[in-house]
Amino acid sequence: MGLPARKAKWSISDELWEVLEPLFPEVPNTHPRGGGRPRVPYRDVMNGIFFVMRTGCQWKALDATNICSGSVAHARFQEWSESGIFLKMWENGLLDYDETYGIDWKWQSADGAMTKAPLAGEKNR
Repeated sequence: MGLPARKAKWSISDELWEVLEPLFPEVPNTHPRGGGRPRVPYRDVMNGIFFVMRTGCQWKALDATNICSGSVAHARFQEWSESGIFLKMWENGLLDYDETYGIDWKWQSADGAMTKAPLAGEKNR
């Protein structure tokens, strides 16, 4: 008997997935006879997207991880970015954090730098 399958430590937890799943739209099957290839589960795609964001690897490098295809992850990333799903995730996370811990909305800060470029050349160029 082999070892039981276990999720990778970087996979989306069940608790987080319960929060994220309702944000994704239902996609109707538009195949003329109701067939066609089923879509890759959204949770697998999100694991792939988070993997790319966390590691900085190229999308096509996902193919070697068996999480999901890099082309599917990239297509869904673009689709979900345009539809505002990631913005909703950010807003929900921010509101949840504010409700749990509180955010001091009176004090905000921005970081910036006003320096010369190190290889900018001479002054009049």
